Amino acid sequence: MTETTLTRHRATTQRILIVDDEKLIRWSLMERFKQEGFEVTEAEEGRAALECFAPGEFALAVLDFRLPDMNGLQLLEKLKSIDPELNVIFMTAYGTVQNAVDAMKLGAHDYMIKPFDMDAMAHTVRKALDTAELLQEVTAFREQNKRRFGLHNIVFQSRLMHEIVDLVHRVAVSEAQTILVQGESGTGKGLVARALHYEGAKADKPFMNITCTALAETIMESELFGHEKGAFTDAKQQKKGLFELANGGTVFLDEIGDMPLNLQGKLLRFLEDRSFKRVGGTRDITVDVRIVAATNKDLGRAVDEGSFRGDLFYRLKVIPIDIPPLRERRADVPALIEHFVESFNRDFKKNVSGFTSEAFATLQAYPWPGNIRELRNTVERAVLLSVGDRLDMADLPLELRKGQVGSDGGRLLNLPDEGVVLEELERDLIVQALEQTRGNQTQAAKLLGINRDQIRYRMEKFKLQR
Repeated sequence: MTETTLTRHRATTQRILIVDDEKLIRWSLMERFKQEGFEVTEAEEGRAALECFAPGEFALAVLDFRLPDMNGLQLLEKLKSIDPELNVIFMTAYGTVQNAVDAMKLGAHDYMIKPFDMDAMAHTVRKALDTAELLQEVTAFREQNKRRFGLHNIVFQSRLMHEIVDLVHRVAVSEAQTILVQGESGTGKGLVARALHYEGAKADKPFMNITCTALAETIMESELFGHEKGAFTDAKQQKKGLFELANGGTVFLDEIGDMPLNLQGKLLRFLEDRSFKRVGGTRDITVDVRIVAATNKDLGRAVDEGSFRGDLFYRLKVIPIDIPPLRERRADVPALIEHFVESFNRDFKKNVSGFTSEAFATLQAYPWPGNIRELRNTVERAVLLSVGDRLDMADLPLELRKGQVGSDGGRLLNLPDEGVVLEELERDLIVQALEQTRGNQTQAAKLLGINRDQIRYRMEKFKLQR
């Protein structure tokens, strides 16, 4: 064992328990393990082993099958009940297959048949400890991901989002296999998709994602389904696709509304029975994956327009989760602002206490066409460029300062008592901006505090001629 390996084991898993009624075997194993740099405790019977055993005290136990007071399987079961994380290597001179099978069923890492070679035993011990360390790292990584992507990361105060988060939790822990997340760009669909995975029973399995707008159709098909060697010119070797790699876990299909029609048909066939063929393959491969699809498009309208398959739409919409835009849940804005200020204070080593009342009122009144992503970017910019401990109007982008609050502190738009139809108001503002700029989309977007892509999306939404 190298010095580096020894140091790693000493830091995490350094004590070994040997239980055998033969003194010579105990002494031989003790001497070898001490040479390897481990601390060793010995016991000649099960009762003595249990008396010195406690959770977390030992990294590994080496147990004989035949002991004076109990057999090794009984001791193995008792030790694992005290410390389920204990690694165990089973020894027996009665090398029946059944003994080995029973030991592995009870959680033994491996078994050795007496008489064994000491080098082989040392190798088995190193392998067991390496495996244990790897499992600890994987567990830590999964816990980190759950802390990073779990439901507690969704910041909200509104009753509307409380209902959404409750729905996400119920779906996450259910057996739901197909989920459609809908909402405007920047509303947090990706965060919801990850919460659906990391809050559910598949949290310890892979989470794979792909953006359906990012790749050409042929490349995307290979990414999803994989390909066989020689399936096309550049297929130098076999490749597994996301559905195969994520077996047991979740595949997140972002921007599903932009998936090419031909590939939509292949996805539909996969959703029907969770089986597929690799590109160029002939063998059916069956997997168990949860599919979470997300889109900022109106898929119902896309079906009517012929750009999205109706059968796929209804197959995806088994459990729809609609994320409302930020303008429809303004009660969440203060909580989000506070969350982002705290987060960027840590990131940028700042000590910003918050916004002045005027700046805060401007943030609260702004319609946030880019939703949470736009709010996050606005707060990030303000905190990053701040010179004091309090953010004011000067720290806000120009479009916010000129857009929502008048010079007298009053709002430029007062809601009438009879109310308004929000979509009609939005359409009217888009039309006015385009008329004022003679159809210049970039200038119209600036008037409304949004970008060109966002105004083009709304022009398509309201079927306005360019």
